[in-house]
Amino acid sequence: MAEKPEDLNLPNAVISRLAKEALPENVNISKEARTAIGKAASVFVLYATSCANNFAQKQKRKTLTAPDVFEALEEMEFEQFIKPLKESLELFRKEQKGKKEAAAETKRKKSDTASEPEPESKRQKTESETKEKSKENEKNEDNEET
Repeated sequence: MAEKPEDLNLPNAVISRLAKEALPENVNISKEARTAIGKAASVFVLYATSCANNFAQKQKRKTLTAPDVFEALEEMEFEQFIKPLKESLELFRKEQKGKKEAAAETKRKKSDTASEPEPESKRQKTESETKEKSKENEKNEDNEET
């Protein structure tokens, strides 16, 4: 849990960026306004989390799920956020699925190349290098004995 109430605030940089994206270019935000928006956003997140947690507890779960958040938004009378949030969640899931598939494909390609046999010329070169090293080792052993 947070040690100080300030630990629960969202980062100012995030608040500034989100506020700038939401407002027209010619609008500036004072430091006090940014702080107020940040505190309001933090309170909103804490309240939404608490409401979602209540829904999870009613179903005897410790893990919050997306449906818990949707129900919390409805209880908080923020129904207008549910549809855009569901759309964003769906996009996020598609992106994550694409990333997982790409990572699996990369891993599969790496394992395929690792299992391919070495070209004949490379194998011959490696064998000749090994013979040379063993000859050098024998010479060194002979020199050490004398």
